Amino acid sequence: MLEHPDVLLGAARRLAQMPRRLAVIGGDAGGMSAAAVAKRREPELDIVVFERGAYTSYSACGIPFHVGGEVDPLETLVARSPEKHRVNGLDVRMGTEVVAVDLDARRLTCAHGSEERFDELLIATGARETPPPIAGIEAAQAARTLESAGRLRSAVDADPDGSAVVIGAGYIGLELAEAFVRQGLHTTLIDVADQVFGSLDSDMAERVQQAAEGLGIVVQLQTRVEEVLLDGDDRPRAVRTDRGEVPARHVVVATGVKPEITVAEAAGLTVGKSGALAVDDHQRAAGQDGVWVAGDCSESHHRLLGRAVNVQLGTHANKQGRVVGTNLTGGDLVFPGVVGTAITRICALEIARTGLSEREAQAEGLDFVAETVETDTRARYMPGAERLWVKLVAERGTGKLLGAQITGGETAGKRIDPLAMALWTGMDVEELQWVDLSYAPPVSGTLDPVLVAARATAKLV
Repeated sequence: MLEHPDVLLGAARRLAQMPRRLAVIGGDAGGMSAAAVAKRREPELDIVVFERGAYTSYSACGIPFHVGGEVDPLETLVARSPEKHRVNGLDVRMGTEVVAVDLDARRLTCAHGSEERFDELLIATGARETPPPIAGIEAAQAARTLESAGRLRSAVDADPDGSAVVIGAGYIGLELAEAFVRQGLHTTLIDVADQVFGSLDSDMAERVQQAAEGLGIVVQLQTRVEEVLLDGDDRPRAVRTDRGEVPARHVVVATGVKPEITVAEAAGLTVGKSGALAVDDHQRAAGQDGVWVAGDCSESHHRLLGRAVNVQLGTHANKQGRVVGTNLTGGDLVFPGVVGTAITRICALEIARTGLSEREAQAEGLDFVAETVETDTRARYMPGAERLWVKLVAERGTGKLLGAQITGGETAGKRIDPLAMALWTGMDVEELQWVDLSYAPPVSGTLDPVLVAARATAKLV
């Protein structure tokens, strides 16, 4: 039966009067920074955010410190709650998972069956864990979301005299192993690789392993986990490896994550070679009008390699979100890329890196030199001076800085920042050794370690 023309006309008028709507899938760093910026720039924009979890705008990087008892309560890690976002005019729908997107019809479908229209769409779905395919792994825990962090902390509090196994010796694995030790658990860190902290070169990673072992963490490398063994209550009791059994009441998987692109890929968005969603420099989804991408599910341009990569950090997610929020409201911002800068602290040892490691430069077929200097965090005669190592990688012949790694005591790690700036601007080590960096005995030797390393590297190029 055909609708009366007046009914159709009325529907068309109502549709025409509807405000422009932005739908955001994902309520953490990339999604919420975009939504907040867009709402400030265009107050009349209707913004609805779909978040499948229980929290918005939280610091996942702080999770190991909550598990270890350094940060309490869990909600301390929340930068802005759903309620605060709502006060600012955002329609935030928690516990709502988007399971399908129809780009042609400009509609999305939620897990509970409802459909929502949109004019503009932001994919900010983050990343998901990649547990190894071993028996019993479903009894292990992860600690990527605040919900999972809360469950893990509760389990540790309920059984503080047990032992723990962490599978995976990267950033998160090392931080969680330290957290368990701080809670008094006998902790074993297991990885199939031949070193911890795979993004460092082996000589620098060795110091990280020494620091972990010095805290009491048992490190088992080149070891394959074959099964998580369960007790009668289907709780972990041990981990079986190719080197034997390791007792464990708490088992955590930290073997890495992949971009969460399931819904976006099914909707027809382009997936890049990195496994993340392809975007242009304005964070527009490749080949799509009115579709944007930000955060851990997005590719980024690597300024040194000259190609797209997937680097999962909250800093990039926030910046990309700001780019999206600006551009979809008529602005013109470019996300200029990344150089791979990261920092952490493991067992009082600060660890930082930027650019390419020696191993990565070799894989790229680059002709390079590498030099490591050992010095101190402050003038050696000052109380509290600690050892510090700076490793630089530079292009042979030109001396162009390609990468840097730092390990050392307190304040060592933040020295990666001037090195990241040097990479960003294409500086060579000859010029870098003359940069006017600060000096005072309580904070540095006469020459900052960055300058010492640059001078030593310049002699090799």
